[in-house]
Amino acid sequence: MAATLSNVLGIILGGGRGERLFPLTKHRSKPAVPLAGKYRIVDIPLSNCINSDILKIFVLTQFNSASLNQHIARTYRFDNFSEGFVNVLATEQTRDNLDWSQGSADSVRQSIQHLENINVSHVLILSGDQLYKMDYREILDFHVRSRADITVSTIPVPAQRASLFGIMKVDEKGRIVFFQEKPAGNLAPLESQFPGALASHQFPDGKAYLASMGIYVFSKELLIEILSAGSANDFGQDVIPDAVGKYQVMSHPFFGYWADIGTMRSFYEANLDLAAVLPKFDFYDESHPIYTQARFLPGSKMQNCHSHQSVISEGSFLNGSDIRYSVVGIRSRIGYETKITNSCVMGADFYETFQQLQENAHHGIPNIGIGDHVTIVNAIIDKNTRIGNNVIIGNSEKRADVDGENFYVRDSIVVIPKDAIIPDGTII
Repeated sequence: MAATLSNVLGIILGGGRGERLFPLTKHRSKPAVPLAGKYRIVDIPLSNCINSDILKIFVLTQFNSASLNQHIARTYRFDNFSEGFVNVLATEQTRDNLDWSQGSADSVRQSIQHLENINVSHVLILSGDQLYKMDYREILDFHVRSRADITVSTIPVPAQRASLFGIMKVDEKGRIVFFQEKPAGNLAPLESQFPGALASHQFPDGKAYLASMGIYVFSKELLIEILSAGSANDFGQDVIPDAVGKYQVMSHPFFGYWADIGTMRSFYEANLDLAAVLPKFDFYDESHPIYTQARFLPGSKMQNCHSHQSVISEGSFLNGSDIRYSVVGIRSRIGYETKITNSCVMGADFYETFQQLQENAHHGIPNIGIGDHVTIVNAIIDKNTRIGNNVIIGNSEKRADVDGENFYVRDSIVVIPKDAIIPDGTII
């Protein structure tokens, strides 16, 4: 009997402190980090769920969840005749558990009382820091047809990248027979073989290393049983390896674009790729829209500007600027003869009033936005930053990781944190 979509709960794992994306996660949880000029990371799995008719969704987080709560409350509202909901569940200290969650599985375990009260038959576990499009109905149908106890979504990766992921070895029927998290040394025993039509159509070489995407399907009953019986903290490191051999754990391969954007370098590169002529991820696909908060902003104004292969989000003001290979977020203000290259500018949450602009001038504080005669290269500029005139941001010394005053360098990328003030003439 197939699982009806109305009986599926989606659980999006928001992660812990989000250290790999710090300082973007200094004031917000990882799913709330701005993406592609106008979206948030959480919009990706939420949109995948909605486009797959999965309308019962939990988002689990434990740090800095205020902005995430606000975004979801303003964006994801279902009508009164639907049973759909998107609820943010922050880790709670209870009489039975006084600790923060210790991993992805423990995060679900600590919300198990909410899970028990939801009338669903299956649970779809999703990561909150990935960029991809997927119709989850396909993996759910596969899960039921293959009589799987657990289904893991996998993606083929080249041998040189296999050590970065959890690698699944499968038999000829797609059942996972061995799993190793971030394997080192000789990888050959982990390579899966694919005979017949599957090999010629989807695996031309007849073999592949299959990496876990952090997407899992369980029956609600089995998930609760596993989490209640053991002390496993993480799905990838504990639950799935322990389940192989005990249960029918199946691999469902995915062949589309997928990027883990949980590190600063991957996040930066995924954003800049959106400005390419043919980006790997398509926000313009009307058959699979990506939803976000409707802000009703006016179109952007550009006066005497040069823009090449860039994304300029709505509500922005650009005056004599030169923007190349960059993503510019909502409500951005960019000044005269300012040049921005290979950078992600996240914009602002609000416009400053005329009175606020006067107060800025009185106190010698730059306005929100980027001033005149500024050069920015290979950087991420977070929201509501105040960058004065004649500033240079570019990591000319090629440092990998630095904590500075009002700036950070991560993976050689300069990051100006939210609300930072960069005075006139600063060189970073």
